Amino acid sequence: MDTEPLVSVVRGEPAAEELAALVTVLLSASSKVDVTPPAPPASAWARSARPSMTPRSWRASALPR
Repeated sequence: MDTEPLVSVVRGEPAAEELAALVTVLLSASSKVDVTPPAPPASAWARSARPSMTPRSWRASALPR
């Protein structure tokens, strides 16, 4: 198992608040990698196969036929 630290202070003696700020910045920068990309929108070809699907279709579904 590798016991080498991921981050080390090379020079100076940072305060606890400074180390906390550094860790926060590093964690927020690395968390963007784990975010899944949004699903691509349906193509016009796929939408043409279901013409009744509009943004307000659910309202019309409650109306009497």
